[in-house]
Amino acid sequence: MPPTGPQSVDRALAILDAVADAPGPLGAKALARRMECSLSTAYHLLAPLTERGYLVRTPRGYELGPRIPGLHRSLLRHLEPAPRIADLLARLRRSTGAEAYYTAYRGGLITVVDTTAPVTDAAHPFAPGRETRAHATAHGKALLAELPRPLRRRYLAEHGMARLTGATITSAELLEAELSRVRGQGFAVSIGEADPAYTCLAVALPRGRDDQDGDAVHALSVSLPTEEFRRRPEEIRTALARAAADRL
Repeated sequence: MPPTGPQSVDRALAILDAVADAPGPLGAKALARRMECSLSTAYHLLAPLTERGYLVRTPRGYELGPRIPGLHRSLLRHLEPAPRIADLLARLRRSTGAEAYYTAYRGGLITVVDTTAPVTDAAHPFAPGRETRAHATAHGKALLAELPRPLRRRYLAEHGMARLTGATITSAELLEAELSRVRGQGFAVSIGEADPAYTCLAVALPRGRDDQDGDAVHALSVSLPTEEFRRRPEEIRTALARAAADRL
């Protein structure tokens, strides 16, 4: 008998996650094995996901459907601190030669909302979606530094401070000192803390006149190979600061 209620919802979302994370289409049998459920249950869960456009069935298996891009556009509309953020990211990419990102904190979560990094670049360490490495990324530090201390402590308690590289800060006390420096200097930097080969630089975006969500904090950031960053740090910082100012 197919599951009903919360278990059914959880399994349906797990199927959606599995298809999204897979390198190619997934068949119903493969999904049933991953969900540890019967094939009939898998089809029962796949039917509404397909009907609503979250998934599409192809001869090779299930893939993400046409509803997904609409969800991302809605996310941008709900979170975007200013119009034309995509244009701002593109200009920042051209001026620095580095991939640019727009990130937001809202409701206890940090999300990489948009980026200039190609979706086909699977090797790139920062991708759109939920950010779980905020303690080790420049955009995460920039956002955490703007939060009241109770919210910051709650976020770190829920998400942890995993050691990702030898440079990762894993002490709450040391991170507080780092965030104090971020507030003082006006920008955050992460050199090899989330990925040993990359440096990212970020600034929290000042609130504009049209910002409606008082609980949201936004950040603009760039990432590039550390060797390249070391050749022109001031140029990168200046371009990032200019882009943040231009968003108003």
